[in-house]
Amino acid sequence: MKAFFDIDTQLDFMIPAGALYVPGAENILPKVAELNRYAAAQGIPVISTTCAHTEDAAEFKQWPPHCVSGTFGQLKPAITLLEKRVVIPTTPCDVRIEGAQQIIVEKNELDVFSNPNFLPLLDKLGVTECDVYGVLFDYCVGLAAMGLLKTGRTVRLRREATL
Repeated sequence: MKAFFDIDTQLDFMIPAGALYVPGAENILPKVAELNRYAAAQGIPVISTTCAHTEDAAEFKQWPPHCVSGTFGQLKPAITLLEKRVVIPTTPCDVRIEGAQQIIVEKNELDVFSNPNFLPLLDKLGVTECDVYGVLFDYCVGLAAMGLLKTGRTVRLRREATL
């Protein structure tokens, strides 16, 4: 099964007022939204990753505080959201995704594979092909793509929607 992976397109990264704004990130939002809507229309699950940091996250030793759980900056832009969605927290849980078009996987580290629910989610969905896009390739997008490749899945980087 194919899945689309929308990596870390959150307000703190995507808009100029964001805490850790990536210059030009707002320019890929229409493409991210288009890919997410296309996937939903084709019955392809969209797996969106989001940083969901605690106020004392280890990352804040290297970068300014960003994407703190419950803050405006932690949210995804509305145009990237699909109507039927579920959130998978960073704590181990029973992954219930029935009827979801978009599965939002929270993480407190750069690598989405740090969420103990992520790999079981991929296995539950039977994901073998992965279209990956988002911000930033040098960090979270690259880690997601490499991790997916290491699990034997096919990965296609969607450059038109990646910084």
